[in-house]
Amino acid sequence: MGAKSDPESFLERAGLDGIGPIARRYFVSNGFDGALTGVGVTVGAYLSGVPDGLTVIKIGLGGAVGLTTSGVWSVWEIERAEMRAELHDIEDAMLTDLSETQIEREKTSDQVVNALMSGLGPLFGLVLPLVPFLFEGAALSLFQATLLSVAVAVGVLFAFGAYMASISRQRWYVAGIRMGLAGIVVAIISVFLPG
Repeated sequence: MGAKSDPESFLERAGLDGIGPIARRYFVSNGFDGALTGVGVTVGAYLSGVPDGLTVIKIGLGGAVGLTTSGVWSVWEIERAEMRAELHDIEDAMLTDLSETQIEREKTSDQVVNALMSGLGPLFGLVLPLVPFLFEGAALSLFQATLLSVAVAVGVLFAFGAYMASISRQRWYVAGIRMGLAGIVVAIISVFLPG
């Protein structure tokens, strides 16, 4: 029975049955960062005269590696410290060592899920807007790929907003528009940056 319940618990935490609120916040917050970084990178690359879509993809993937690593590493350390503090408080209250217990295993599992979701958010948010550049030269001009990339990023942001609204019982389309607007603002600001 224990072997069966552990995979179910992991599947629940991984998102098939809903993830915990902390992991969800990390995913959406860092995905938001990734999508906005994607807008900045793609518009900035186009305006700076990058010659082709492959170069934009390489630049974007470099950003994705940085944001994903930051998301996983920082949250791993943050959650590790929080987990240790919580365990020490419980141990002090119970006057017992909780090493190798179900409580420690659950907290470690939460730490892993939160760190993974924190890293997946920016990876998802930044890589999806790079997809149009795969078709640059064959089906799209660099300008068209840039416009489509911004549109994809705005769509990702809209989806994040709509999802968060759905769990908080707000109007999904209003929250989606609010989040998507951030991508348009970043694109406009990027156009007017010097250089």
